[in-house]
Amino acid sequence: MPALLFVPLLLLTAVPVAAQPRVVPVEPTVAAAGEAIVRRAPDQAFVTIATESRAPRPEAAQQANARAMEKVRRELRDQKIPDAAIRTVSFNLREDFDYTSGGRVSRGFVVTNAIEVRVDDLTRLGRLVDEVIKAGATSISGIRFELKDRDAVEREALRRAVEDARARAEALAAGAGLRIVRVQSITDQGIEAVPPPMPMMRMEARADAAETPMAPGEIEVRASVRLTAVVEPQ
Repeated sequence: MPALLFVPLLLLTAVPVAAQPRVVPVEPTVAAAGEAIVRRAPDQAFVTIATESRAPRPEAAQQANARAMEKVRRELRDQKIPDAAIRTVSFNLREDFDYTSGGRVSRGFVVTNAIEVRVDDLTRLGRLVDEVIKAGATSISGIRFELKDRDAVEREALRRAVEDARARAEALAAGAGLRIVRVQSITDQGIEAVPPPMPMMRMEARADAAETPMAPGEIEVRASVRLTAVVEPQ
């Protein structure tokens, strides 16, 4: 019998080739910082008004202070200040002492009640301060000026800061013989509002005295951004 001839069959198996990472070319960029300041006259003010009362007993001091603050609140209503524009910021009851070599001696109890008042018409601020002092306020403090539409002013400052950053980036690119193709990123670096100086106040009021002068000045809203732009040769 003839010998059987076995021919081995070679099975070819496809061996995957490792995928090569795709190289993404790095685009040349230029970065610049931009700043802007927007100045606006304030159109709103907040003022803290307080009454202080003293009595031998705590309940007597509290009742005396309640009467004093009610007179101040009544004057605020006469000045057309709505209740929604008034909020209590602190109420304090404490015992006062005189200290001697032999110890301490009670001088009675002191109650202080402080409210913050929002004034939307700055032309009336000086007269309002004078009238609440006449009504019995013993302390005027914390006057600060504000903008009713601060958000709009902040957005305006940001827009101008971006324009400044774009102009600076264009100048940098042009100096290197490049031109801006597109803006890659813009980062808000923060907004700062600088209030006008705090006005000085007088505490006494006379019937023949002139109205307390108020000089609101201007509020500065400062914005800063950082802009990165893709560039190419001119």
